[in-house]
Amino acid sequence: MAPRYQDEDDFEYDYGYEYEKPTKKSSSGGKRNGSGKKSSSKGGSKKKMSAKARAKKKRKRILLFVGEVLLLAVMLLVLWGVTRTEKVGYLEIPEEEIVVNESVSEEQLEIMKGYRNVALFGVDSTVGALTKNTRSDSIIIASINQDTKEVKLVSVYRDTFMNLGNDKYNKCNAAYAGGGPKQAISMLNANLDLDIKEFVTIGFAGLIDVIDSLGGVQMDITKEEISHLNNYQYCIAENLKRDYTPVNNAGLQVLDGMQATGYCRIRYTKGDDFRRAERQRNVLKAIMDKSKGASVTQLVDIANNVFEEVYTSFGLTEITELLGEAAEYRVVADDGFPQADMRWTGNIGSPGDCIVPKDLASNVSWLHEFLFDESGYVPSSEVQGYSNHITEVTNKYKPKSVE
Repeated sequence: MAPRYQDEDDFEYDYGYEYEKPTKKSSSGGKRNGSGKKSSSKGGSKKKMSAKARAKKKRKRILLFVGEVLLLAVMLLVLWGVTRTEKVGYLEIPEEEIVVNESVSEEQLEIMKGYRNVALFGVDSTVGALTKNTRSDSIIIASINQDTKEVKLVSVYRDTFMNLGNDKYNKCNAAYAGGGPKQAISMLNANLDLDIKEFVTIGFAGLIDVIDSLGGVQMDITKEEISHLNNYQYCIAENLKRDYTPVNNAGLQVLDGMQATGYCRIRYTKGDDFRRAERQRNVLKAIMDKSKGASVTQLVDIANNVFEEVYTSFGLTEITELLGEAAEYRVVADDGFPQADMRWTGNIGSPGDCIVPKDLASNVSWLHEFLFDESGYVPSSEVQGYSNHITEVTNKYKPKSVE
């Protein structure tokens, strides 16, 4: 038998339907005794009160039933949401499995609590390989001031030589290939004294679908970018078995998903990979701007459409909150790491061509001032140790022109 519910009036209600037994009534409307006479007026009054009680009881049953239906509906909605979230590749990472440098001061950790720091990974994948075994060609830290909703974006250049979060050193995009988002987040926290716990990973198909769902994004295309953009479009379209529309003219224009994704991949113009990372941030900012004009319903529909091409630590509640607040966010600054005057590039042996911080610790001090408006940040002892090691092992490869 189904469990029974008992309310404060000791009324028992079964979770199935419960019917009252009908009483036979005379055509004259009163209940008759065995002699066929109607009951006394006193008795009739008592029965009348009983009818009120039955009506009250019935109303309670209806209310309880309606309440249970609503509760069931909410449960089904939550279940549907969790199912959809897991379908996209939901990953809950226990905090104890993410590296956060132990010597970061309590004061600094308190400052970072006012910000929501999220790692955004764009992986070189056209077939949905989002979990690992693919390098993260785009690594962007989105730092959200939770009071002002101001957002700052920092590209961590994929070829930057750093500790991978496991005391091995290589290009930082190797962290995602080796251990997925957990390893990549640990790499960022270890080298940058951050406390990132959340991430979103997207592949080519997901980015294309997001942009198309928004109706495209406006970008300013230069003449030298056109041929590279179209070449990348062609390659992506071949792999995804989709059509593409060539860009024929330079200037400000609306790019569809395939075109914008091809634009994100350009690296063969002045600025090389540094300019490519800037293009990626520009597209991300254009997506955020375009999303401000969409309703929450439209954004939810877009999220549903691209779920299978996203891998994330965000659960249903967080996704709903972020979509609901989309119009409030505004990007106020963006940049790249390491800083232009605090890095050098060159072949450093086995890892190949890398971007090398002149001094990792100094770059981290700059980063904390940029993200958190905190001047004079003193990096942790862990960062200082990584910084010394990077300098030591790369010094012999440093060009003489680098101070």
